[in-house]
Amino acid sequence: MPVLVTAPDGFRGTITAHGATTAAGRAARAHGWLAVDLPLSDGGEGLLAVCSALGGTLVPARVTGPARTPVRARWWLGAGRAVVESAQASGLVVAGGAAANDPVRATSRGTGELVVAAARTLAGIDPEEAARTPCPVGPPGTIVIGLGGSATTDGGEGLVAAIDEAGGLGDRISLVAAWDTATRFRDAARRFAPQKGASPAQVEELEARLDRLASEYALRAGRDVADLPGSGAAGGMGGALAVAGARLDSGYGLVSSWVRLRRALERADAVVTGEGSLDALSFSGKVVGGVVGDARALGVPCLVVAGRADPDGVELARSGGADVAVLEERCGPERSRTDVAACIEEAVAAWLSSG
Repeated sequence: MPVLVTAPDGFRGTITAHGATTAAGRAARAHGWLAVDLPLSDGGEGLLAVCSALGGTLVPARVTGPARTPVRARWWLGAGRAVVESAQASGLVVAGGAAANDPVRATSRGTGELVVAAARTLAGIDPEEAARTPCPVGPPGTIVIGLGGSATTDGGEGLVAAIDEAGGLGDRISLVAAWDTATRFRDAARRFAPQKGASPAQVEELEARLDRLASEYALRAGRDVADLPGSGAAGGMGGALAVAGARLDSGYGLVSSWVRLRRALERADAVVTGEGSLDALSFSGKVVGGVVGDARALGVPCLVVAGRADPDGVELARSGGADVAVLEERCGPERSRTDVAACIEEAVAAWLSSG
C-alpha cells in the first residue's frame, strides 16, 4: 500500500493544521493509500496543538495582550519542559486583526509573562525526575518560544521588561527561540509591520525604534544581535530573546524533528503540505518551504495546497519540484474559505488520481 505523508501548516482563519491533515488523509484513504498524519507548525499559530499531540498539559494564564489589556492564553508543560506560543499572548488575531491593531503601541509584554510563568513552574519540578522522562522538546528546564503571527514590532521590549521585572528566570532555565522567518532585526519593520496595520510613516517610526533597541541590546548582551537570523521574527522578539540568552533556531526544523518528519518522508511515496497563502515568504523559514525542500532532497513527490497564491510563491514551489493546487482557483473564492476541508480533500484526490 502506498504511503502519503500529510504535513501542512494551518490555513490562517479557515482551518487548523490538524483539520487540513485530516482532510488530506481522507482523500488518501479513499484512493487506497496509507495516510501518515503529521500536522506541523513553524513556531507561529498551531505550535501548542502540535505539542499537545506529544502529551503534556496546556496551562491557562491571564497576561497582557498586544493592546495592553488582559487576555487569556495558554502554554504547554510536559516532562519538565515548556513551550510558549507568542501568538497566544501577542498575536495579531488577539489584537483583532490588522485593522484593529495599533502597530506602534502593540506590546510583547504578554509573551514575556508567559515565559516567566513557565519558568516559575519548571523551577518547582525535580530536574532529576524530569530527566528520566524522554521528551523531544529538549533537556529539563527548556522553554521553547514560538515566534510568529505577532501584532507587535516593539523589538521585544515588552517581553524583556516582563522578565526583568520578575527578577529573571533563574539558572536552571534554557531558552530556545523558534523563528518562522530568518529576517534580521531592523528589517522586521519594513518587511512585516505593514501586514500589522502600519502606515508608511509608522514603518519609519518602528525602524527608528528597532535601531535604538539594537544599540541598547548590543550594550546589554555584549554582542550585536541585529544580524542574527531570526532576530526580526515576531517584530524583533527574536533579538530580545537572544539578549535574554536564548538560542535562535528554525521553528520548522524544531517541530519537524519532534514529529520525526524526515523519518516519515524516507518511507513515503508522496507528501502533501500547504498553508493559507502561498508567496515568496513561504520559502523563508515556513512549513511549506521546509517540506518542499526536504521532499526534494529525498526524491519524494510533493503537492502544495494553498488557499490562495501569488506567482512568486507558485514559481518557487514548482522550482523546488512540487506541484501546486490553489483552492481559490479550484473551488472559487467563497467556497475555498467556507468549505476549505472539502476543497483540500478534492485537490489531494485529484492529484493522487493524476499520478
